[in-house]
Amino acid sequence: MAWAGFVAGLFLLLLTGSSVIKTLLIPRNLSSVIGSAVARSVLYGYRLATARIDDVYRREQILAAGAPTYLFTLLVAWIGCLYVGFALMLIPFAKGDVPDAFRLSGSSLFTLGFATPAGTAPYGIVFAAAISGLGVIALMIGYMPTIYSAYNRRETLVIMLEALGGKPPWGPEVLARQQLIGNVGYLARLYERWTEWSADISESHTTYRTLIYFRSRYALNPWPLALLAVLDAAALHLALCPTSAPAEARPLLRVGYLALRQIGHTLGVPVNDDPHPDDPLRLTREEFDEAVKHMDEAGWVFERKPDEAWPHFRGWRVNYELAVEGIARHLDLPQAKWSGPRARLGQARMPVRPAHREPQGVSGERSPLIAGGSPGGSSPRGE
Repeated sequence: MAWAGFVAGLFLLLLTGSSVIKTLLIPRNLSSVIGSAVARSVLYGYRLATARIDDVYRREQILAAGAPTYLFTLLVAWIGCLYVGFALMLIPFAKGDVPDAFRLSGSSLFTLGFATPAGTAPYGIVFAAAISGLGVIALMIGYMPTIYSAYNRRETLVIMLEALGGKPPWGPEVLARQQLIGNVGYLARLYERWTEWSADISESHTTYRTLIYFRSRYALNPWPLALLAVLDAAALHLALCPTSAPAEARPLLRVGYLALRQIGHTLGVPVNDDPHPDDPLRLTREEFDEAVKHMDEAGWVFERKPDEAWPHFRGWRVNYELAVEGIARHLDLPQAKWSGPRARLGQARMPVRPAHREPQGVSGERSPLIAGGSPGGSSPRGE
């Protein structure tokens, strides 16, 4: 039985080592038994904790702790597996004294090998335990700056989009606001930056899957919905104004929907890798017409009529709709227009436009955005 425990301990150590290597050292999306078990447990726990919470801000405050909790729990699981694995391997050399074997294992892991058992074989096991414990902790410490650096890069453009499109993000509002403030020329730069951002997200979030679960700083501006808004804005721009739309819109759509598909595959949500332009679309023609009206009220000049533009728009959106809705449901994101149904979260609201602020003595004609009006109402705080 003691030697059977030795074999079981060796297997547990190999399983733990595989999990550490796949998670911290190999730059690609690889799953492990321990990592997957911890992820499912933490995800289930947080979903259970927020199941009856309807307040978006309160729910996001709780869910924001999910990813750090996963990393801490994963580290504890690795150390625990090392502790048990080395203890099982030491049982034959402790003459069947199980408590003494666990004492030696714990002393090795947590005091860097100060325990000195007799014999070459157990001494080697104790030395390996000391190196393993120190190595796992050091690797996790080195892993954290990489995670938070990628997180900061991601959130910079997400925060900028709030000023350009409000919150929650919505593609037609991004276009309408730029028209209202005479800033349509900036859209080319916007599309270019979000193309680079999408490529960065595709690489970093599939390499370090934990990043997907790190919530955005502001509750109503989660990063998947921000990307959805920019993709919808580019698709609308190309569909309604094919001649004047910036050339940067097409690369954005291509890189953006590929990024969403890859992240969807990483999460195991349904993804269609080769959709047909006429495949079913959850977004309805009525919602598209609502967006066109919203842009028309902002003074947008169209090159195509809605009947002509609709097939082109749906041909773009069918590439990413299924993926982004699956990601939104999996992450339990706040509700936003055109982001798919999440019944428990209620109806999506219109983006909030800032309240008008004007120095005394300034007069003249003002645009609806500058004046602070919007279909969703204005915000007294200038959100």
